[in-house]
Amino acid sequence: MQPPALQPSVLQPNASERDRYNGLTRAEATLPSSAYWGGESYQRDLDAIWYRSWLLVCREADLAQPLAFRTFRVGTQEIVVLRDETGELRAFHNTCRHRGSQLCQESEGRLKARLITCPYHAWSYSLRGDLVRVPSKSLPEGFDKADHPLYRVALSVWRGFVFVNLQEDANLQEDANSQEGAAGSAQASFDPASGDLGNWPLETLVSGHVLRKVMNCNWKIFWENFNECLHCPGVHKDLSRLVPIYGRGLMSRHDDPEWVRHADNDAPEFSGGLRVGAETWSRDGKTHAPVFAGLTPAERAAGQTYATSLPSMFIVGHVDYVRTVRLVPLGPEQTGLVAEWLFAPGALGDPSADIDNIVAFGTQVLEEDAAICEVNQKGLRSMRHKAGVLMPEEYDLHRFHNWVRERHTALSP
Repeated sequence: MQPPALQPSVLQPNASERDRYNGLTRAEATLPSSAYWGGESYQRDLDAIWYRSWLLVCREADLAQPLAFRTFRVGTQEIVVLRDETGELRAFHNTCRHRGSQLCQESEGRLKARLITCPYHAWSYSLRGDLVRVPSKSLPEGFDKADHPLYRVALSVWRGFVFVNLQEDANLQEDANSQEGAAGSAQASFDPASGDLGNWPLETLVSGHVLRKVMNCNWKIFWENFNECLHCPGVHKDLSRLVPIYGRGLMSRHDDPEWVRHADNDAPEFSGGLRVGAETWSRDGKTHAPVFAGLTPAERAAGQTYATSLPSMFIVGHVDYVRTVRLVPLGPEQTGLVAEWLFAPGALGDPSADIDNIVAFGTQVLEEDAAICEVNQKGLRSMRHKAGVLMPEEYDLHRFHNWVRERHTALSP
């Protein structure tokens, strides 16, 4: 049955104006509630989305030296990413070709030799993944080491960020699910609606703080919360004061069905941007690190520029720092979050820079988001609640839900 149409706005814009209104024009159903807690739904998310998408692992700077490695786990799959002796980044399943033993047991570190040696039976692999040594006294007839390399994983670097894709030959295949076209690089995974971070020097930034958190909610709950601001006035009171349009429960000017009444009003509660006198996201709204020199006046005025790569990360450019958030599903009702604050190299040694002021505000916002996502999760198991309904301002949730549905459909036989 089709949902009932929403009541029309008091203001009836003409056709061209209506085209610019972002909101949904009728009620839309959410994903079914079991999609957020059911074991089968969780496995389907892994198979259709997480095992077939570009996923953020770390920054290149985290693997700066030859022989440096990190392991990364998503679902049941564990990957090792390393920099070989020539400086090339490579990724493999963290699995020995002999009997499937885990190879690297630590989460990160530096290899002791230019070999990856299985801790079980000492099969050894070059850092290119080739099997080079088998300690057995003899080899079976016809056994060729060249036939048993490590399972390679596609790897892509975007602006200093390292991504992997578990699809075989993902660097070469075309992603039939993607409107962006070829899946051969992580860049193709970014939402076309994302902001342009070209003027931020992402490659040269250094880490000032890392926050790691386990949230007791499904990964989709977090992305839904990210994609709307109806919750902002009640959940993010300080953020709503800093970004006044958030205090109206909106993300941008054209989220308001009556936006045309204020089309010429550049006050931040209508146009977006930070409150008058504020410069960045911090406790006092002031900058506390060197401002990036290459930003345009519009980028400075905006206060925040978002770029999103579903399902694993988003990045936010502010005038004096960049914040990244990485997600990974830990179970049907649990999600891991890693947030990192990145600054110009000179900021961390600058005695006038108050990094804590910046980090404290961003941490507060993330903690508020995590807490309300957990509240959302707790209510979803009602036997009466089969699905929810979206309001006009939740148009990006609808777009996200369709993104999920399309990938599930593509996986169906």
